[in-house]
Amino acid sequence: MRPLPLLALLLLAAPAAAEPQSYRLDGLPRGESLSIRAEPDPSAEVVGEIRARALVFGCTNDTPSRTTWCRVKVGPTLGWARRRYLAPE
Repeated sequence: MRPLPLLALLLLAAPAAAEPQSYRLDGLPRGESLSIRAEPDPSAEVVGEIRARALVFGCTNDTPSRTTWCRVKVGPTLGWARRRYLAPE
């Protein structure tokens, strides 16, 4: 088999990269916002916040526990947010 057709077959068989899912805030008191932190740690620097109606992309790079923190992007801000306050859109 020639290299080019083989490459095409391999690309077709490869799984597609997962698209980041969109999320919304859930479980916070009305009027509250969720902090975006530089690291998945409650004492890490706050680099932004997620407001009630913001469109959040993320949870594609969870921490190993997959239950506590997820990597998020809100506008130009990239950081970590508490997973329990994010629900799939």
